[in-house]
Amino acid sequence: QVQLVESGGGLVQAGGSLRLSCTASERTFSTYAMGWFRQAPGKEREYVARINWSSGSTAYAESVKGRFTISRDNAENTVYLQMNSLKPDDTAVYYCYIDPSAGGRTWGQGTQVTVSS
Repeated sequence: QVQLVESGGGLVQAGGSLRLSCTASERTFSTYAMGWFRQAPGKEREYVARINWSSGSTAYAESVKGRFTISRDNAENTVYLQMNSLKPDDTAVYYCYIDPSAGGRTWGQGTQVTVSS
């Protein structure tokens, strides 16, 4: 089963930027999509963004549209989440996921993003 390794989280001031990375442990020939969710303390996990692996088409939650950008590097089996104009409400553990063409979703271990006011 493919494993996902995330990196790039940290502490940033409001208005700042971070870039998260998520690398799959093996070639993603059969990948349908990858994306990101996040979970803030005491809240349910919520959708952030996704990217279709073959076409590159993207979709975003309304709360991050215009501030976050999801992209992929097929050769590196990596998906990125560029986060700009960060707000304290963006503080959460960010989880990447991969949806294969067949089979169930796999999640990464999560990376903490903290935005100070």
